[in-house]
Amino acid sequence: MKALADGRGVIAAAAMDQRGSLKKTIAKEKRVPPEQVTPEMMAEFKAAVSRILTPYASAILLDPEYGLPAMRERAKGKGVLLAYEQSGYDNTRPGRIPDLLIDWTVRKLKAAGADAVKLLIYYTPFDDPKVNAEKHSFVERIGAECALYDIPYFLEFVGYDPKGGDEKSAEYARQKPEIVTKSIAEFSKPEYRVDVLKVEIPISLEFVEGTKAYKGVKAYSKAEAMELYKKAAAAAKKPFIYLSAGVSNAQFLESLELAAEAKTDFNGVLCGRATWKEGIPVYAKQGLKALEDWLADVGVKNIQALNERLKPATPWFKKFGVSSIEELEKHTKPVMVG
Repeated sequence: MKALADGRGVIAAAAMDQRGSLKKTIAKEKRVPPEQVTPEMMAEFKAAVSRILTPYASAILLDPEYGLPAMRERAKGKGVLLAYEQSGYDNTRPGRIPDLLIDWTVRKLKAAGADAVKLLIYYTPFDDPKVNAEKHSFVERIGAECALYDIPYFLEFVGYDPKGGDEKSAEYARQKPEIVTKSIAEFSKPEYRVDVLKVEIPISLEFVEGTKAYKGVKAYSKAEAMELYKKAAAAAKKPFIYLSAGVSNAQFLESLELAAEAKTDFNGVLCGRATWKEGIPVYAKQGLKALEDWLADVGVKNIQALNERLKPATPWFKKFGVSSIEELEKHTKPVMVG
């Protein structure tokens, strides 16, 4: 955990583990089929992001499929999280069931240089109980594997409508706070052995009346939104960090400002597309050098603005009622692997 946080104990991590969505977006901007976006192009894009943005981050999240070269390009002393799940989910049956990378295990991820393992699942407490029972067992199984190899376990859960509704609608925005809050409460349970919860912003900012992102359809007032932030944060019994979920940089920054105004005890962020996604068309149309120039200018400004919004964040170890990592270590027994 020391390797993943900054000097204050706040996790200010960049995310560059996107695979399917990144390939599709590059292809769209190039106006070519996705299969024409080569593994070399994917690795090149990730390496540029890692090389230029990690000097301003505490760590970077990558995938072992295309991201290992990027891991070697990161700034000295920056931590690495590696994703364990396949991109997307099993769409041959309902429930958005996750799959793991076939050729990888926690042992192999750690041997490759990971300081932590990240697992993404799609989850809503309102899905079929059989679906959620399967997901609970899946998450617990990975927790046991991470505990065996003594490596931090970051769990990311992204909500959805099991009835197939639009997650960008006002109707879903009204459901979202309960989905996020109940998911946080579920995966805070000790049997999952999760070390850090990677959570969605518990409201949809464009439906919050009085915000800059507001688009005219109200799901909650600003005061109500802040109460929903507090309720979600109170459900977390483990350190938690916010994910950007593909929104714009401006929208994510405003979401963090609202979290700070609500005085939530969040412990940082794992922010990806909000920082670098506008560089995708630059890379697709103008190549690597243009992307590097864009990242060194706009990308760096984006991540610096993000770091400013992390000043109110609290150190991850405070969730355990201690004031320093050293104090926590006194109460923590090492895990022995035979």
